[in-house]
Amino acid sequence: MKVMVIGGTSGIGLALARHYLEHGHQVAVCGRDTERLRGTAVEGHPRLQAHALDIADPSALAAALARFAPDRLDLFIVTAGMYFNTRDHVLDAATTLRLLQTNVSGLSHAFELAAAQMLAQGSGHLVAVSSVAGLLKDYPGASVYSASKRAVLSICQTYRMALAPFSIAVTAIVPGYMDTAKLRDLNGGDASHKPFLMSEAQAVARIVQAIDRKDATAVFPWQMRWSIALLNRLPLWPLLRRVLPKGRAPRA
Repeated sequence: MKVMVIGGTSGIGLALARHYLEHGHQVAVCGRDTERLRGTAVEGHPRLQAHALDIADPSALAAALARFAPDRLDLFIVTAGMYFNTRDHVLDAATTLRLLQTNVSGLSHAFELAAAQMLAQGSGHLVAVSSVAGLLKDYPGASVYSASKRAVLSICQTYRMALAPFSIAVTAIVPGYMDTAKLRDLNGGDASHKPFLMSEAQAVARIVQAIDRKDATAVFPWQMRWSIALLNRLPLWPLLRRVLPKGRAPRA
């Protein structure tokens, strides 16, 4: 099987790439800085291709696809994403555009390119990682990020409906807090206080399970799923906005 992971040079994307390599598949990882692969378990792997590119650059992504999968692409996973909150920084025009290019239009272009390949071959599986933030009706300080993650769910739903008649599956992954280096960096090096925190290994196992079953949407862990459902039904966020200190509101 040929697997391409956009955002696969670090975090959960890299962990997924490692999983598929360990199971004998050919894998391509794409990210803005392939130097991040140095010293990792996948560095120099004979079945790995690494492509330095930005998801916001469709021409670079098209070239990487043509090199890695000129005839067949079985699984296409997008984990690339940008987080921003207005509690810590000012959301200026450049940052807003960058977030949209990464989380929304970048994903749309990536799915379009991969879908064209899969339609030509008559099968395939598209996967995108969203966030439980996209399920929240209100996310104080990070409403733009939350909206962008809702857009990921909408893009997945649209492609799922459009491609189902052609034997192409689409899965939206909606995780809670995953104990990645990125999350630790956002929290001063320690994310242990985050509710229902999952290890990378736990998250990978759950994501792979959803992919294998070709789930339409996978929201996990279940505790976070039910907590979000409760928050959306109760007027708690106006209170949380007042009492949570700057920089300590929930992040995903």
